[in-house]
Amino acid sequence: MADSWGTAPAPASASADPADQAWDTAVMKSVLADVTPAVNGTAIPAGPPKNEQALKAAREAGWVPPTAHNYTSKAPVTALNGDESETQPDAAPAAEGEGVEDVPMSRYRPSNWSHDAMKYEWSEEFGDVGPRDEKLEKELFHGEFINRAGAKIENYAAVKVILESKTHIKPIATWDDAGLHPVVLENIKLCGYQIPTPIQAYAVPSVLKNHDMIGVAQTGSGKTGAMLIPVISKLMGKAKKLAAPRPGLNFDPTRQGVRAEPLVLIVAPTRELCCQIFDEARRLCYRSMLRPCVAYGGAPVREQAAQLARGCDVLIASPGRLIDFMGRPELLSLARVRFTIIDEADEMLHDDWGEEMSKIMGGGDANTDGDHRYLLFSATFPKRLKKLAARYLASDHVHVSIGRTGSVHVNVKQNVMWCDQDKKMKALYDLLLSMPPSRTLIFVKFKKTADFVDDYLYNLGLPSTSIHSDRTQSEREDALRSFKSGLQPILVATGVTARGLDVRNVMHVINFDLPSADHDGKNEYVHRIGRTARIGNEGLATSFYNEKDDALGPFLTKVLLETHQDVPEFLQHFKPEDGTLNFDEEEEPDTGDIAADTGADGDAWGTADSTVPPNADMVAGDAWGSSGGANIDAGAVGGAAW
Repeated sequence: MADSWGTAPAPASASADPADQAWDTAVMKSVLADVTPAVNGTAIPAGPPKNEQALKAAREAGWVPPTAHNYTSKAPVTALNGDESETQPDAAPAAEGEGVEDVPMSRYRPSNWSHDAMKYEWSEEFGDVGPRDEKLEKELFHGEFINRAGAKIENYAAVKVILESKTHIKPIATWDDAGLHPVVLENIKLCGYQIPTPIQAYAVPSVLKNHDMIGVAQTGSGKTGAMLIPVISKLMGKAKKLAAPRPGLNFDPTRQGVRAEPLVLIVAPTRELCCQIFDEARRLCYRSMLRPCVAYGGAPVREQAAQLARGCDVLIASPGRLIDFMGRPELLSLARVRFTIIDEADEMLHDDWGEEMSKIMGGGDANTDGDHRYLLFSATFPKRLKKLAARYLASDHVHVSIGRTGSVHVNVKQNVMWCDQDKKMKALYDLLLSMPPSRTLIFVKFKKTADFVDDYLYNLGLPSTSIHSDRTQSEREDALRSFKSGLQPILVATGVTARGLDVRNVMHVINFDLPSADHDGKNEYVHRIGRTARIGNEGLATSFYNEKDDALGPFLTKVLLETHQDVPEFLQHFKPEDGTLNFDEEEEPDTGDIAADTGADGDAWGTADSTVPPNADMVAGDAWGSSGGANIDAGAVGGAAW
């Protein structure tokens, strides 16, 4: 099989067959959930592929049949201008940040948008803690879509931590020791979070002690939980005091003007990442007064505005739609915001986003009081962004780096294979059929390549779908739902579109095209392969390499060496002569920084040997704003004696 993929320059690798690599494929065999055609969007039976022999081969390899979606529904929907009868089936959606309010909703199918997902609806009669909702609880915490910690979670304990702070931050060792609100603690248990990851161990006490923060950690290390858990916990006991008045149950957003005044603003670069953070916020806000909402481009403005008008305490938004809403003060005010969180901060602070981020961080009626905290999180954080971030952060901010900035975790098995450019399609097909069927994410450089690869695989009987910025938002959301459910377990994507995605049991990432070294390709590679092996799980990353990728060769070689993996012979000449692995963006801690090895020093983790309980000064009152007399049923909240 390898011979048909091309020949690497001498000395060539003796074998490029994935079956010869040190990777146990048995772990891939049981990770796909049972699938049915009843996934979001009306699934219709796929027509016979052009290659019947390929269809048979795909079935024999264990792949489910390909599935198409029907987007021709003529169901009546509400237009954005309020005219219930208006339909314009041929209208195209506007790009994010443009005149989105003129987009006819008839372009979209109703009732399956991510922003309409069920969330806990608070009632004043609940008291301090809302009652359980079994139906909602099943949807929020159903195991199919939650990434559970894997068997290799212990590998995180050996990661070096660099802490830059004027204040000593004592990391938490367990959730029970963190001083979290008991409802948040119960939700953490429902999510299946066993122990804090290193970034969570440092982020929770930093936020609870009212510090601004930069958190840099490897992909799949729990950064979303690190940003949400302490913020939601800190506000949960103060929500009634701080939140804007909530409209009543009979509120009609089409007739009554109530604007959203969130306490938390989270900004992320892609629509898919916004929806992903929103899902996590729905879980962690469960049984509380805090109501999360999401706003992103490509979806109906009116529906998103209606959700905000029903109450919004945690707003997750993409930059374009957020700026649109900021220009409508009757709809959105940022005057109450206590926490501004920037996810994928390396991307958001890039020059390409300069104007938008200036408006978001200090525009409109944004809260500029001293109690406004700024949190920045990313897997990579180049030196050049450090000074830029300092514009927004307090001088006593905490900077935590878990591992080398921009590093790849050892739980990802990386295979780099030589593949001539004109042999990539055949190589991809052979590779997919040589592996047990599992969720597979294929990265390409260009949108047209994504469509071409998707069509190629689909016509060979493989259950593929694709996602990129030229797809309508409904198509993008359908593709992700089908991928997550296992109905279409092969997703072809451009790197930017899939940035930050966290999908359960992605076992294989394939770089059909490696990123360009001239366009931040090093960081892009880290983000791409980080879609697998998340939260202590293992995963495989396969990259097709040829002479066009030589500019990225030295970096790939150092990454393979750093993670103790085999370097193919066609990359051997890139190995550093002195054996030193110096990465361009590597930086030493500033004078006075604290370096702690999470596995070497018990105090760094606040273990049982510590004489002072972790963050004892924050337990209860200051940590989550309790008045000291909260009426909470200990038996109903994780059995905690509170």
